[in-house]
Amino acid sequence: MNIILISSQSAQARKLVLNKLHITLVSSVLLITVLALALLLNFFSLRYADRIEAPYLKALLVSPQEERHQRMQSQLQDDLNVMAIKLGEMQAQLLRLDAVGEHLLESSGFDLNDFMMDQPPGQGGIYHEFDAKSLDFNELDRELRRLSMMVDERDDRLSALEALLRSERLSSSVLPTVMPVDTDWYSSGFGYRIDPFTGKRALHEGVDFAAKTGTPIRAAAGGVVVYSDRHPQYGKMVEIDHGDEMISRYAHASKLHVEVGQVVLQGQEIAEVGSTGRSTGPHLHFEIRHKDIPQNPSRFLKKPG
Repeated sequence: MNIILISSQSAQARKLVLNKLHITLVSSVLLITVLALALLLNFFSLRYADRIEAPYLKALLVSPQEERHQRMQSQLQDDLNVMAIKLGEMQAQLLRLDAVGEHLLESSGFDLNDFMMDQPPGQGGIYHEFDAKSLDFNELDRELRRLSMMVDERDDRLSALEALLRSERLSSSVLPTVMPVDTDWYSSGFGYRIDPFTGKRALHEGVDFAAKTGTPIRAAAGGVVVYSDRHPQYGKMVEIDHGDEMISRYAHASKLHVEVGQVVLQGQEIAEVGSTGRSTGPHLHFEIRHKDIPQNPSRFLKKPG
């Protein structure tokens, strides 16, 4: 490339010859100059943005930086809000787990102090610094999600276990297992025997407990009173429905203390021993019937030991 320079003070023209190397060098210098100016402008805009007095220049230099900073802050705040919601949900779940765990411990008979539920369990171990690394936000979010899933799983299992224990406890409370009178022996057992009135072999559908008149008769299990009146053969009698078509019967009483429709608890006094009806003397005739079929009470009753 040839460049001719003409001056008004000199009659002779000057000629400059630029080859490709000269053009490349000039272009490189111009490019480096522009980049350096841009970097300097960016540096001063960041370092001295708060000191710039010119409002237009300040708006031109600072506004893009502030917008980026505000966007980053807004995104970070949104992420923190999401994490705070997750932590709140996990806190509620943990409170539920604590309550269920404490209830299960009480039901199982363990000492609550052995588990120190009011403080975190002890932890420890060797620390290898070369393996350690800080968690970034995505890793922390994944750990929170994993922990939340574990808490949900534990909550489901504990809830199922609590329901099972409650069901077992309920079943045991409605089964006629408590001795109806304060004695540990039968005067007449369940099954075929010689009838004391006829002298013939006949089925005795319950067990007899010899006791003094006025001895308290207690419900062998909780339930609803379905009969409380005088019967031609059983005398003064109480029947309690325990559900699942199971009934306990208390006969020959001298006094009745409950009424039909009344809900009674296991061990509650319902009558007093007597000798009413078809009876040879003071005693309690006790029956357990399932689907109106007499059952051997000794299979259910737990004698005091």
